[in-house]
Amino acid sequence: MPLKELDERQLALLAAADVGRTAVLFTTPLCGTCKVAERMLEVAEAAGIDYPLYKTNINFSPRLRDEWRIESVPCLVLLKNGQLAQKEYAMRSVDYLFGLLKS
Repeated sequence: MPLKELDERQLALLAAADVGRTAVLFTTPLCGTCKVAERMLEVAEAAGIDYPLYKTNINFSPRLRDEWRIESVPCLVLLKNGQLAQKEYAMRSVDYLFGLLKS
């Protein structure tokens, strides 16, 4: 199932909601590596991640990009209780991402 895309306003509300764990993939539409990362996350999600995964276009999320200091795409941002817990730029494998999301 494709990752649900959120805009910056929706992401800000999500971060402010203190909803436990979630992850957001920052991408751009023409980035081939981003498409591979998104597909790998879809597979990891189908394998049993028990919290939501989202994506956003970094071009339309300038405030969060600056606040979270996103340096490049793809970037997987892990949030815990609405706070930035980790950023991951290297989408090494489905197994790696699954382990990262399950820990």
